[in-house]
Amino acid sequence: MLCYPDRRTALRATAAVAAGALTAACGTGVGAPSAPRTARAASGRPDTVRPGAAKPAPAAAPAPRRFPGQPVEIAHGPLDRTGVALTFHGNGDPALARAVLAEAEKAGARITVLAIGTWLDDHPDMARRILDGGHELGNHTQRHLAINSLPEAEAYAEITGCAERLKRLTGSIGTWFRPSQTQYASPLVQKLAQRAGYPHVLSYDVDSLDFTSPGAAAVIRNVTGTIHGGSVVSLHFGYADTVDAMPPLLEELARRELRAVTTTELLTP
Repeated sequence: MLCYPDRRTALRATAAVAAGALTAACGTGVGAPSAPRTARAASGRPDTVRPGAAKPAPAAAPAPRRFPGQPVEIAHGPLDRTGVALTFHGNGDPALARAVLAEAEKAGARITVLAIGTWLDDHPDMARRILDGGHELGNHTQRHLAINSLPEAEAYAEITGCAERLKRLTGSIGTWFRPSQTQYASPLVQKLAQRAGYPHVLSYDVDSLDFTSPGAAAVIRNVTGTIHGGSVVSLHFGYADTVDAMPPLLEELARRELRAVTTTELLTP
């Protein structure tokens, strides 16, 4: 509570506060409130936006690309590349997801995240966190069902449901589609993905098996035992073993002169 030396001073202060509130609510003239003004530096140029003013919308995320010469379903990139793609199924505790992203960024690595739609519903801020870190974001179906065994209409709804959420959050349906609960999409699911706007389906040729929680050392062995230039690696958010494996895994990749890049970068000539 503010204290004033006498009643008259207190009344004057109260009136000044009320007048200021009225001015803020109604503007300086009659009619609609005036638009917020941008603060200006001494030079007269716009400087900082007034607190509470709307921030500019972030740029839209990249859209899917077609890669001529690549099959509909891609399991790895060119074998003569020094890049590898670490791809993560986007689900689970967002704190563990942020920890994986932080470890990747600390090492200068960029990853590809295939997000589940229900996870984006629960944690919509993660979409922008992934993109702001320089990574790419794609579609891993809406509910992570066994998509190859679903009827056509339901399988298509699983793809488009997640695509709609990505579009709403980022302005794009995402860079890639990966089928759920399977390494490879059925011919029908491949066609449905293309109908939904994804020229390619993203598979992988290295499985970390981190979702079995085998321990960080086993995750590293599973990856480094078969990885090579051009590999696409399957990993998952939501597992502490994966977080613990990230620093030594990235160090081993660097020792082998392999760079962790996004899948789009891996396939770009």
